[in-house]
Amino acid sequence: MLNTCDLQTPLTVGQVAARSGLAVSTLHFYESEGLIRSMRTAGNQRRYGRGVLRRVAVIKVAQRVGIPLAEIRDALATLPSDRAPTPADWARLSRHWRKSLEARITQLTELRDQLTDCIGCGCLSMKSCPLRNPADGLGAQGPGARLLSQR
Repeated sequence: MLNTCDLQTPLTVGQVAARSGLAVSTLHFYESEGLIRSMRTAGNQRRYGRGVLRRVAVIKVAQRVGIPLAEIRDALATLPSDRAPTPADWARLSRHWRKSLEARITQLTELRDQLTDCIGCGCLSMKSCPLRNPADGLGAQGPGARLLSQR
């Protein structure tokens, strides 16, 4: 049995799940997505360094504020994998994410403010839509929807 005071002893996936509040399947998913790493025992069981708990906390906070997993993965890739993220690491990551969040907030505010004009407009038959077709760039192609997604 592991001594809970031994900070060098790796954690099992069950211990990380219990301490982080995440399901084991979520930890497996994070690992498959390259967000966290484990070591394997001779019996092929996962073991995690204790720094994974702080890394998981960063992931959870970033997800809670709406940062996509791909952005989280890219940010975590800039950190050394052999230690827990430090306060300086967090400050750098959060500065970067803050800019992204502010841009998204601006975009959502604009969409919210334009939404009132859409009520009852019948988008599927409308030639001009300030949300789906800014400046009527697609109007020359005729009435109806032209794009399903802007991405």
